Amino acid sequence: MTENRLAGETSPYLLQHAHNPVDWYPWGDEAFARARAEDKPILLSVGYSACHWCHVMERESFENPEIAAIMNRHFVSVKVDREERPDVDQIYMQAVQSLTGHGGWPMTVFLTPDGEPFYGGTYYPPVEGHGLPAFPRLLQALAEAWANRRGEVVASAQKIGEALGQSERLRASTGLLTDEILFGAFQALSAQFDETEGGLGGAPKFPQPMIWEFVLRFWKRSKNPRGRQMVHTTLTMMARGGMYDQVGGGFHRYSVDPHWLVPHFEKMLYDNAQLASLYLSGWLAFGDPECRRVSEETLDYLLREMADPAGGFYSATDADSEGHEGKFFVWSPEELREVLGPDDAEYAARYWSVDRGPNFEGKSILYVGGEPDPERIAPIRARLYAARARRVHPARDDKVLAAWNGLACRAFAEAGRALGRADYVAAAAKNAEFVLTAMRSGGRLLRTWKAGRAKLKGYLEDYAMVAAALVALYEATLDRRWLDEARGLAEELLRLFWDEKLEGFYDTGVDHERLIVRPRNLFDNAVPCGSSVAIETLFRLAILTGESRYESAALKALRPMADLMTRYASGFGRFLCALDFHLGPGIEIALVSPPGGDGLAPLAAEVFGRYLPNRVVAGMVAGDPKGAEGIPLLQNREAVGGEATAYVCRNYACELPVTDREALARQLDAL
Repeated sequence: MTENRLAGETSPYLLQHAHNPVDWYPWGDEAFARARAEDKPILLSVGYSACHWCHVMERESFENPEIAAIMNRHFVSVKVDREERPDVDQIYMQAVQSLTGHGGWPMTVFLTPDGEPFYGGTYYPPVEGHGLPAFPRLLQALAEAWANRRGEVVASAQKIGEALGQSERLRASTGLLTDEILFGAFQALSAQFDETEGGLGGAPKFPQPMIWEFVLRFWKRSKNPRGRQMVHTTLTMMARGGMYDQVGGGFHRYSVDPHWLVPHFEKMLYDNAQLASLYLSGWLAFGDPECRRVSEETLDYLLREMADPAGGFYSATDADSEGHEGKFFVWSPEELREVLGPDDAEYAARYWSVDRGPNFEGKSILYVGGEPDPERIAPIRARLYAARARRVHPARDDKVLAAWNGLACRAFAEAGRALGRADYVAAAAKNAEFVLTAMRSGGRLLRTWKAGRAKLKGYLEDYAMVAAALVALYEATLDRRWLDEARGLAEELLRLFWDEKLEGFYDTGVDHERLIVRPRNLFDNAVPCGSSVAIETLFRLAILTGESRYESAALKALRPMADLMTRYASGFGRFLCALDFHLGPGIEIALVSPPGGDGLAPLAAEVFGRYLPNRVVAGMVAGDPKGAEGIPLLQNREAVGGEATAYVCRNYACELPVTDREALARQLDAL
């Protein structure tokens, strides 16, 4: 009888497979012990809950009793959620890429009982097709090779293992960290820019928010109008396309065409958190109300549909509902008329281009074909949202991941402060409180939480992204607690992940389970890599705390990236943002309120209502000795004349203190 061991897991992706006839194990010692005891190879299957082809392979193969029987007879099968275990995913994805030249999910890798990969790929169909072997035939062939040609298998595993061992070697750059790197990266991105549709290249089109954040920073630095055009075109076209959920807010994963029209319909927390931040930056930089609206609609979507009552944010929603991709999101003219009546339906069909005919499997993905009219469409949008809510919803992955929550927390904190939205700041504070209490054990940050259970030791990205969020929350609230928490995480980050010999970070802590290699990701992909966020956060904390160790580690980790940032700019967006911050010019602002009174609101509105990406803000109540402790920017600061006061500094030299908003505006304009 098959014994499936996934029923006790917290990952929704693993739980989806708990009733398969496959004798699945979660990743862990038990599976490897059995493989060694029975001399069987491991079949490692890696995916995630919002992955369309993962569901297809489950339906076709893992729910098929005949295929499951082959798996159970010849292999020990291990199922991994890549979002819970990015370390396992990264190691074996590198192996698959070295074998096949490409990767993706579902990922299917065959390992020795010691965890050494010897064969792998991605999706395999149940019958031969699309240039892929049939999964049952592949299983039989690999089982035969393991039984009768063990030497070839071991040789393959050794060769792949040697390639994996090379991955942590990174030649130190002989060049200096100068703004020439930023100019070179910008030129490379400019050459790939799609002049008509925005974004980089053709289909498929990914939103790549880190890249556009860098280009926006570059425009701020250089005043190059090309940078402004690239960002503004991209933000406008994405917001008006079908990749943006025109009814419910928030972005789908990516567009399968060059026009941002037909998306893969899953929605990921990390995309929406980063895009909300990017559109906020667009609003601050350009004053374009469309950017502000999209930022707020995206954050409102997260609060409405992705927030756990305890304070965490869920990971994703699926692309499929009722077995069809995108069914939840598309409309027909008849459905519009049924919900809206003839007049409003006619307007909606014209506004969202439904009158141009179906664009997706006989129905229409809504997109804005002309200029948006948010006031006129808002009541129509609300009625469609209410009607859509009665449909069968896509499945939701309701696990809470520390790193992705860090991205969301930072977005809410920054938007709340910049837009005067107290509800956003409150959501950020509630989230930070949740992560720091429900997702810590013995002081150790944990990776994942679901339904009251937190587990798995946090990775570099978890520490870095939560610390970055806490710095943003400190600036938004000027509550000293959040800065102290951020500093505590930074100390742990250096203790657990920094390697002085390497002069860089590993993704797993010194207390992590032993894997075949210690993983070290150095690419900003859909999610920024832990190293780039750690570098940027340490730079910020160095200014706030005066702790030179933070800047020293950040510089050591950033220097070897110099050549890569120029040559492969699209894979290093967050690294480039960190370099831009390091090169400055930075602006340090101290805000001091009088005892017993606030009065800071006008000054804070001036500071946070501008696009100042290299700004650091600290604040205190005058006369509070603990408020300034350990923060050089606040030393010897007073509330001049008993009024709220701002001190603007640049490169550790300060302007005269000011107490009115107009004078502060003049100082910031001059900088």
